[in-house]
Amino acid sequence: MMPYYVYRITQPTPIIKNLELKSTFETYPEARNAVRDLRANAPLGDNATYKLVHAASELEAEELLQTPREKPVLMEWEK
Repeated sequence: MMPYYVYRITQPTPIIKNLELKSTFETYPEARNAVRDLRANAPLGDNATYKLVHAASELEAEELLQTPREKPVLMEWEK
Protein backbone atom coordinates (compact mmCIF):
# COMPACT_ATOMS: atom_id res chain seq x y z
CA MET A 1 0.00 0.00 0.00
CA MET A 2 1.38 3.39 -0.98
CA PRO A 3 1.61 6.04 1.73
CA TYR A 4 0.50 9.67 1.57
CA TYR A 5 3.16 12.35 1.99
CA VAL A 6 2.42 15.85 3.26
CA TYR A 7 4.77 18.62 2.11
CA ARG A 8 5.30 22.30 2.82
CA ILE A 9 6.36 23.98 -0.41
CA THR A 10 8.03 27.35 -0.75
CA GLN A 11 8.96 28.86 -4.08
CA PRO A 12 11.52 31.69 -3.77
CA THR A 13 11.81 31.93 -7.57
CA PRO A 14 9.59 30.65 -10.39
CA ILE A 15 12.13 27.90 -11.12
CA ILE A 16 13.11 26.72 -7.63
CA LYS A 17 10.77 24.79 -5.31
CA ASN A 18 11.84 23.99 -1.76
CA LEU A 19 10.11 20.88 -0.43
CA GLU A 20 9.88 20.07 3.26
CA LEU A 21 8.36 16.74 4.25
CA LYS A 22 5.99 17.34 7.17
CA SER A 23 4.54 13.84 7.69
CA THR A 24 3.66 10.50 6.18
CA PHE A 25 0.29 8.77 6.54
CA GLU A 26 -1.15 5.38 5.63
CA THR A 27 -4.70 6.59 5.00
CA TYR A 28 -6.11 9.45 2.95
CA PRO A 29 -8.40 10.92 5.65
CA GLU A 30 -5.47 11.31 8.06
CA ALA A 31 -3.33 13.01 5.40
CA ARG A 32 -6.19 15.27 4.28
CA ASN A 33 -6.86 16.38 7.87
CA ALA A 34 -3.15 17.05 8.46
CA VAL A 35 -2.95 19.27 5.35
CA ARG A 36 -6.09 21.14 6.37
CA ASP A 37 -4.68 21.72 9.87
CA LEU A 38 -1.36 22.97 8.47
CA ARG A 39 -3.14 25.39 6.14
CA ALA A 40 -5.47 26.63 8.88
CA ASN A 41 -2.62 27.15 11.37
CA ALA A 42 -0.14 28.72 8.94
CA PRO A 43 1.16 32.07 10.21
CA LEU A 44 -0.14 35.21 8.52
CA GLY A 45 2.06 36.20 5.61
CA ASP A 46 3.34 32.65 5.12
CA ASN A 47 3.65 32.18 1.35
CA ALA A 48 4.07 28.41 1.61
CA THR A 49 1.62 25.94 0.14
CA TYR A 50 0.80 22.57 1.65
CA LYS A 51 0.14 19.56 -0.55
CA LEU A 52 -0.42 15.88 -0.11
CA VAL A 53 0.92 13.34 -2.57
CA HIS A 54 0.15 9.64 -2.97
CA ALA A 55 3.36 7.93 -4.08
CA ALA A 56 5.35 4.72 -3.72
CA SER A 57 8.30 6.49 -2.08
CA GLU A 58 9.44 9.86 -0.78
CA LEU A 59 11.63 10.25 -3.87
CA GLU A 60 8.69 9.66 -6.21
CA ALA A 61 6.56 12.13 -4.24
CA GLU A 62 9.21 14.83 -4.60
CA GLU A 63 9.58 14.12 -8.32
CA LEU A 64 5.82 14.50 -8.76
CA LEU A 65 5.85 17.82 -6.91
CA GLN A 66 8.81 19.14 -8.93
CA THR A 67 7.27 18.22 -12.30
CA PRO A 68 5.58 21.24 -13.89
CA ARG A 69 1.95 20.66 -14.78
CA GLU A 70 0.58 21.54 -18.17
CA LYS A 71 -1.82 24.46 -18.26
CA PRO A 72 -5.37 23.36 -19.03
CA VAL A 73 -6.65 24.09 -22.50
CA LEU A 74 -9.50 26.58 -22.37
CA MET A 75 -12.32 25.91 -24.74
CA GLU A 76 -13.92 28.83 -26.56
CA TRP A 77 -16.98 28.91 -24.25
CA GLU A 78 -14.79 28.96 -21.11
CA LYS A 79 -13.01 32.23 -22.01
